[in-house]
Amino acid sequence: MSFYKIFMFSMIPALAIGWVLYWLRERKLDAEEAKEPHKTTSETLKKSRSEVSTWAQQMADFKKPPGPGQREEQSD
Repeated sequence: MSFYKIFMFSMIPALAIGWVLYWLRERKLDAEEAKEPHKTTSETLKKSRSEVSTWAQQMADFKKPPGPGQREEQSD
């Protein structure tokens, strides 16, 4: 048997076992998170969200200035 075959026959089951252990650990963590009460948002996070919201609104309201050779649109 070549080294490659020996290596593959030993590593494929090890990889499968690793994925199963990873799945079990993630399942356990999800169950623990579900038991915890919902965390309240901090004042810093609330402030950051409102600043981003304000900035996004300003970007939405922004009107592109006319380029060279273009006339400004007059609104009546």
